[in-house]
Formats: sequence, structure tokens, C-alpha cells
Amino acid sequence: MSFDHRKYAPIATIDKPNRSWPNQRIEKAPLWAAVDLRDGNQALIKPMSVAQKARFFTLLVELGFKEIEVGFPSASQIDFDFCRMLIEQDMVPDDVHIQVLSQSRQELIERTFEAVKGAKNAIVHIYNATSPIFREQVFNVDREGCKAIAVQAATWVRDCAARQPETRWSFEYSPETFSATETEYAIEVIDAVNQVWRPDQGQRVIINLPATVEVSTPNVFADQVELVHENIQHREHVLISVHTHDDRGCGVAAAELAQMAGADRVEGTLLGNGERTGNMDLVTCGMNLYAQGIDPRIDFSRMKEIVEVVEDITDIQTHPRHPYAGDLVFTAFSGSHQDAIRKCLARYQPGDVWRVAYLPIDPHDLGRRYEEVVRINSQSGKGGVAHVLERDFDISLPRWLQQELAGVVQKDAEEDGGEIDGERIHRRFNEDYLNVPDGWTLRSYDLHRSDEGVQAQISIGDANNPASVLSGRGEGAMGALVDALNRRHGWQLRVECFDESSLGDNTEANAMACVRVQVGEQVQSAVALAADTTAAALQAILCAAGRVAAAEEKRQSA
Repeated sequence: MSFDHRKYAPIATIDKPNRSWPNQRIEKAPLWAAVDLRDGNQALIKPMSVAQKARFFTLLVELGFKEIEVGFPSASQIDFDFCRMLIEQDMVPDDVHIQVLSQSRQELIERTFEAVKGAKNAIVHIYNATSPIFREQVFNVDREGCKAIAVQAATWVRDCAARQPETRWSFEYSPETFSATETEYAIEVIDAVNQVWRPDQGQRVIINLPATVEVSTPNVFADQVELVHENIQHREHVLISVHTHDDRGCGVAAAELAQMAGADRVEGTLLGNGERTGNMDLVTCGMNLYAQGIDPRIDFSRMKEIVEVVEDITDIQTHPRHPYAGDLVFTAFSGSHQDAIRKCLARYQPGDVWRVAYLPIDPHDLGRRYEEVVRINSQSGKGGVAHVLERDFDISLPRWLQQELAGVVQKDAEEDGGEIDGERIHRRFNEDYLNVPDGWTLRSYDLHRSDEGVQAQISIGDANNPASVLSGRGEGAMGALVDALNRRHGWQLRVECFDESSLGDNTEANAMACVRVQVGEQVQSAVALAADTTAAALQAILCAAGRVAAAEEKRQSA
């Protein structure tokens, strides 16, 4: 077989029996760092222009991000020009740190400091790869040589910053490919860098631990982070950051477990754009906190706008099932799901703790409408059809009629092979149940009660048919009408199901009646709206009887 798993080796696990992170809970938001303008940008087929970067930067600031990586100015003239524009046009709020990345080379570091000269707050982020693959196969250096690169770069950063004292500097170091590096060696390099930067003497230092390529399950990465958290020098003076990628599809999970293992800061991009399978998704990670009742300190209520801006700038479409942000993430087509959602929403009151089946958060919080939640196709059931009628048209049907109408709609959906919208459901409901057959409109009724029951005189007809009067007797108005119909047509009509209800003030009618009748083997259902419950009940029976008569006439003519 050409698909041969034997060419790969599993990543080494961490022998750490005293791991404590599994017992921790995330109780507050980390410090977020958005890297869309650098890491996300370098993954685009068409990198962003200065104008696009400015638009994206403005969005990130408005959402609440306080640390934003704005580029790689030593490697790109556009990135350099963008940094200068941000500073010279005073576009960076006083509480926002702009972050710039540089390789660990002197001329590139000096160029980076030139790009951010005059900034109020700036983070200079340097890195060098530390894993065995890079040491042995890419750079051909041993452990000491690799560590020396990091120490020398840290020294250049310290000295350049000293020449620009007007800026409040933060220094960030990444042992690139940390997740594939021997953890004890990564700690050795980190300690050597911190001996240059001296966070214990007041310098703000961020140690960023990247899963440059995701190579293990998230628990292994959490063990690695916890080892750094427990063993680096000056831990109380250092911010531990993580920068996870999604090669195994676990970027968010790895970032969450890393926070449990001691990480203070998380880097990522909106909707997860980035190299290969992408960066850790800030939207998903932040909204996961929100869904647990934790303030993510980022405003995701403008989700539609976020998606539109990101899609427009990156030219990457958001998957309709993307967590929290996709068009269909709050949409239920399944009948059982629809029924559960409908019942829970009916019980929910503003101010309650959110507890709705299949909806981990309230779609309204993200600017979404309940109209988007339940949509109908061939997989839908009575609950979904009923919900659409209630939501869009204020029509509540009894359970037996919900089931019947759902079968009609499902048949339509199976024939079409697609979605059935609310207007079409309403139109089908009108045609099959609410429309009055020709000649069967209730014009008037006269009821006389006595000890023997109700004597009814019921006039029916319409503009195209002369009025006729039905006479009958029964225990009530409905019984009298059934008796009159049976006398007139020689039927043995009986009412199988009947429900009536009053309607709200936003409808012209005051009452609705739903009925199912049987004549021989024929069953017909109908619904009627009227000014009062008696008129609605009588009209519903007349509608059903009219359909019985039409079906008999059609059978006889055939």
C-alpha cells in the first residue's frame, strides 16, 4: 500500500505523574494577542495591502484586543510602512501594544526597532527554532550553538531598546517549534534569554511557547507547558504565552489545556486563518469562555461584521458550520432537535440562566435571529414546522395537526430535495387546511337551546353559490351541524379530533378551531379563523365537510 503509516513515529509523551493541570479550571480570560496581521497575513495567497491592514487593525481595536501583532517589518516593506503609518498617524490607543516579529539577526532586529520608533507601547518578538530537526538538519548547530543564537538576539534587542527609551518596551521570545523540542532544553534556552532581559529587574517579558506544527495530542502539549511553568527561573515576573496551530485539528483544545497548565496569554487569529491548517481560532476560544459564563474581554456580539471583514480581506470563506460564526451553527434541520429547541425557547424568560437544548449560547448574543435557528427540509419533523408557524405567523397548532402538516411538508421537501422556507409552509397550510371550499362558507347560524339539546339553523354559501340552510340537532352547536350534514348527504360523519384556541391581538380573528373528521374511509382535516369560538368551530367542520364532498365528487366522476 502507498498509504503506509509505518513511515511515521509517535511523538514522545511526558513522564509527569504529578501533573496538576487536569484538576484546574479556566476561570478568567487570558491576555489575548491577535496575530492576524502577521501570521495570518503571511498565509494568504494575496497578502494584505496597507489599507486592508488598517481596516483589520481598526476592527481588532474595536473588539477589545490590547496586544496586536502588526507585522514583520524587517521582511516586508508593506509591513514597515504600515508600522510607520500606525505611529505617525497616532492610530494606536494608549492601552494597546503593537507587536512586531523579527528573526534573530542583528540587522533585522535593528530594522524592526526602526519600524516602531516613537510607539507608546511595543512588543518586540524574536524567535529561533530549537527542535532537533532544525538544529540537526536545517541549521547544523548543536544545543550550545542554538542557545547562543537566542542569547545573542536577546542582547541585540535589549541594547536597541535602550536607545529608544521613549517607548514602553515588552520583549517576547519564542523557542520556535517548542512542541517538538526537548522540554528541558527549551527551559535551558528560556532561562538563558531571561538572564539577558532580567524580568526580575522590571523588564516586561513574554515567553511564547509555540506549537509551530501541532505534533501531539493537547494533553502532551499541556504537560510541556506545565513543565516550563514550574521550572523556569523568574516565573513570577514572566508572562507565559502559547501560540498553537491546528495541524491535528486541536489548536483551540491545546490552548485551553495550556491555560490550565499555567499559560497567561494566548496568541491566535480571528476564525483561525494561518499557515497550513491555520492558527488557533480566537473566536472559538473566546466564545468557549463566554458559553461558560466567563467574560472573554473581547466583544464578539458583532459576529456578522467580524466574518464579513475577515472574509473580505482574506478572500477566505467561513465554513457554514464554523463554531459560533458559521451561517448554520445555530440551525437545526433535524425534527427531534427542532422539537427540543422549540419547547426550551417557549420556557425561557429574559434574565434566566440560558438552558436551551442544542444551543450552547443564545444566538441573539451574536446578533443572530431565532428565525435562523429552525429551518425545514426532509429531515425535519412536526416540532420544526410548528415552530416556524408559531415564530413567523403566530399560529399554534395542536399536536395531531402538527404531525399531519409535518408529513405534508416533508413530502414536499423530499420531492424538491432542498429546504422549505416559512412562506411556503404557510402557503401549504392555507391551501390544505385554512382555505374554504367553494360553497362552504359559514354565512350565519341560529342556535336554540332546550332540554333536548341544541337546534341549529346554519346558512352556508358564498358569492358564487346561493345560500342553503342546514338544520340539525345535537348536544351542542358542533353536534347539531354534524347531524345536519349527515341528514343532508347521507353520511356518517364523526369528529375524530377537535381543538380551539383564542388568538392574540395582532390577528384580525379572535378564535381558531382545528378539526379532523372521518366519513367512511375518508379523513379530512381543516382549520378556521373567526370572530368567536363557535363560528370558528362551525366553519372548521364545514371546511372539512367540503373537502369530503369534493373528494367524493372526484371519485364518482373518475
